[in-house]
Amino acid sequence: MFRREISIEKEASNGELDRTLEREIKLARNIQMKLLNGNEPAIKNGTVSGISIPARLIGGDYYDFYLLPNGKLRIVIGDVMGKGIPAAMLMILTRGAFRSAAETTKGPADTLTAMNNAIYEDLRVLGSFVTVLCADWDPEKQELSYASAGHGLPLVVHSSQQLVDIPVAKGVMLGGLPDVVYNQNTVKIEEEDLLFFYTDGITEAQNENGDMYRTERLEKMLIENVDLDINELENVVTHSLESFTKGLPQKDDITMVIMKVNREKTEIASYNSPIL
Repeated sequence: MFRREISIEKEASNGELDRTLEREIKLARNIQMKLLNGNEPAIKNGTVSGISIPARLIGGDYYDFYLLPNGKLRIVIGDVMGKGIPAAMLMILTRGAFRSAAETTKGPADTLTAMNNAIYEDLRVLGSFVTVLCADWDPEKQELSYASAGHGLPLVVHSSQQLVDIPVAKGVMLGGLPDVVYNQNTVKIEEEDLLFFYTDGITEAQNENGDMYRTERLEKMLIENVDLDINELENVVTHSLESFTKGLPQKDDITMVIMKVNREKTEIASYNSPIL
């Protein structure tokens, strides 16, 4: 009798624990979505939008916008190793490092250097790392300066439906090595050009045969749809992924930031989509 009472109490306790955990996970998702849907500063000569689709209720991908006093817009996109709650916790750590560094650094390379210095020890203790791309958009010069911490470079598509080759910028992922000094490069952006920042959840999405979506497919799709506005393009990309994977469970977080240059329209928007 005594053992049965203990068993019943344990089952009730486990049930309450499951409900509490479910509530806390939903709360964590709401917090994450609010952070990704942060303030929307106005920028000159362009439109920009961000979308993140976690593979689970909460994810480890990250993007952010920071409007600098000189009128430039600092953009960051990152991918934390892993998925779910642990990755989400490290995403918050990365966000704090970026927000702190963005206030005091001159450019993308300095920002990544400061971020690595700030969170390297924590990432080493946890045995994790973060890939990050940081870029500054200068609307007056119409230039994009960028630096990479192990993250893929943005795709740049000219309005004439030509892919633009941009100078390489390589760097070690955050948490990879201590005291890293990052380097940056610059590319000229013309009116109506498209910039596409992304995480590998897009290019490594798999279909039922195990084939990956790949960068080449993404480039072709962007070239064919370069004339669309950014919100339409978000839908085209997500629908293309849905069509390719044919409803298979999403294995990795999917995040993209899209920017188009336009002298006549000033706007910045942030949007989060439901899980595919």
